[in-house]
Amino acid sequence: MRKNLLLVAFLFTGFLMQAQDVTSGIRVAVNISNLDFEPHPNFDNTHRNGLAIGAFVDYAFSEKLSIMPELMYSAEGGKDEDLRANYIQLPITLRYHMGELSIGVGPQANLKIWDYEDGYKTFTFSGVAGLQYDVLENLFVDARFSYGFGNILDDNAANMEAKTSTIQIGVGLKI
Repeated sequence: MRKNLLLVAFLFTGFLMQAQDVTSGIRVAVNISNLDFEPHPNFDNTHRNGLAIGAFVDYAFSEKLSIMPELMYSAEGGKDEDLRANYIQLPITLRYHMGELSIGVGPQANLKIWDYEDGYKTFTFSGVAGLQYDVLENLFVDARFSYGFGNILDDNAANMEAKTSTIQIGVGLKI
């Protein structure tokens, strides 16, 4: 497994070295998130409002195409204390630019960092898609949606699955 991850890291690094233009910056967002349970739970499962904050690097390959890895903290999950899910996330979006507007889509790795230890997986994957609008040369607003690919509950959870779903509304500063 380590060899495969190392190979992917080297290939990704080589791919990024071909970039023509590099922009970095910071981003802050408000999350509206929840856990989608299957089967439907017999307890109150309301959404949680949280914060996402992090840094990004945008590697442009042309005027229209770029790839943007980020490293973010994100407070997600449900409103109830036992349903909160805080993560360190690594979204990597392939972005298509149309003037001030860009569309991005890609995978996201999630590393659990919240206190509640029992019953949750440490590492999960999600898909993320979003729109970004450049208000000024170095200032943008964006909206994103991410959805978990797999169950975030440990295999010991009694016949129940939960997947995260999150809407983010954010603002970013290119440095």
